[in-house]
Amino acid sequence: MELRFIGIDPDTNYEGSPTVWVDGDTNDLIVQGLRLDPSDLQKLAAVEWVEGHKPGVPDHEAVVRLPARMVQLLREACDAIERSELR
Repeated sequence: MELRFIGIDPDTNYEGSPTVWVDGDTNDLIVQGLRLDPSDLQKLAAVEWVEGHKPGVPDHEAVVRLPARMVQLLREACDAIERSELR
């Protein structure tokens, strides 16, 4: 997997920071974020977001929180994928 670093939370405190990469082999977005707290996970588990789809987060998946200030980094990553810069 060839990762292209897009950016890191500009307000990082250097103790593990929300980060965005693009996988150069698949063009998938890779994100590192803050774990949701138990109350947020309970909220997710209580709602059927798509009719007929099991609510909650499966054990093989994770949900992370990215600060709103990172929106530009996500846009940059999506733009890079759309331009196929990584192929």
